[in-house]
Amino acid sequence: MKEQFLQRMKEYLQEDYEAYVKTLEEDAYRGLRVNTTKISVEAFLQLSVCECKPSAICPETFYIPHQEKGLGNHPAHLAGLFYMQEPSASSAVEVLDVQEGDWVLDMCAAPGGKSTQIAAKLQHSGLLVSNEIEAKRAAVLMSNMERLGFSECMITNARPDELAKEMGGWFDKVLVDAPCSGEGMFKKHAKAMDDWSVEHVASCAMRQKLILESAYETLKEEGILVYSTCTYSMEENEEVVYEFLKHHDDMELLDCQVNFGRSGFSYRDLDVTKVRRIFPMDQGEGHFVAKMKKHGQAVISRKKEVADTALPMFAQAFLKSQLAKQPAHTLLLQDKLYLKQTPFLKLKKIHILRQGILAGEIMKNRIEPHQHFYSASLHQDKFLQTYDMCDEECHLFLQGHPLSVSGYKGYTALLWHQHPIGFAKGDGMVLKNKYPKGMRIR
Repeated sequence: MKEQFLQRMKEYLQEDYEAYVKTLEEDAYRGLRVNTTKISVEAFLQLSVCECKPSAICPETFYIPHQEKGLGNHPAHLAGLFYMQEPSASSAVEVLDVQEGDWVLDMCAAPGGKSTQIAAKLQHSGLLVSNEIEAKRAAVLMSNMERLGFSECMITNARPDELAKEMGGWFDKVLVDAPCSGEGMFKKHAKAMDDWSVEHVASCAMRQKLILESAYETLKEEGILVYSTCTYSMEENEEVVYEFLKHHDDMELLDCQVNFGRSGFSYRDLDVTKVRRIFPMDQGEGHFVAKMKKHGQAVISRKKEVADTALPMFAQAFLKSQLAKQPAHTLLLQDKLYLKQTPFLKLKKIHILRQGILAGEIMKNRIEPHQHFYSASLHQDKFLQTYDMCDEECHLFLQGHPLSVSGYKGYTALLWHQHPIGFAKGDGMVLKNKYPKGMRIR
């Protein structure tokens, strides 16, 4: 650990410094969050996936043992029933207090922990825009959103200022989980420690201020903005919030109104009792959260909806053969079929990776289904043809093997404990495996 970093922490924590240093010798906290759009917390615990100790930060999060291995390949994970997330990482969304029907922007969303948490709270209502500026990380974000099965969302790959231009005044809630120096992640990511310097901290703070300016523009009047980091430095936390409030007198710092964590570090006349900090001594790896409300008027960008596509007969036939309830809105775009409960939106210059559910692709006057169609939690109890696999069959399926199951013809949703995990195509004698090759386990 770099001596300059430790000296700064000693100045910050004072009498709590020794307790903090002791945590550096301990393993990082591990945890998971239950995806309540697919399964209740009670039902998940009955699956006995692993030992789960409740967290006081979020009712859907649990601490898990350090020795627990291989959860990424567990059928419950591949079916999108949970997301691997250290409990303190759920703090910002708890403070954001998302309600069903809200329009929410997660401005720095990859790899998707907070976006999947927001989407679960929305329960297929409102709209979630999950944005990531780095293309490779945006792809990871999309894969996580897909695995957990969300539909009323848009995944974008754009700069914050581009979002502000096209989405001005759209959102009830905005989360800025800002790129930071990652001091709270030192035990998990050695590179964060190697990259640390006072100059890097200052560079991060400058970028964070610019992102907040864009976030401000996207907020509705009376909208809520939550700013969070996974770092300890005052420059990236209290000082960023103070400077932002100083330049926006229509923004009010609100009390986070949560019981976890502790107050912020004293800085000028900022009321640091309203912000929250989480340290390893507080049962988390390190987070800062501040909640603000916009009272000023917003400049609202025009929203443009995309007209539903009149589907060809073979596409209509596919949907009717698969689903007991038909989607409210459909869109064909570059031979790909998308489904959504609310109208699709059109953006001028922002790169959209995914909007709604990718149901499949047109190939020779037929629909070749996509994994997202079967992972979508919106559909999980609406498939007309399903096969519930035993554990042994599920293991074979996840490895890519066909299943010797007769009596099924056509595309079939394959379930594990009644939860869709993928699909196959039956010929009456065998269920031919359609699980994506890149997702198969060894």
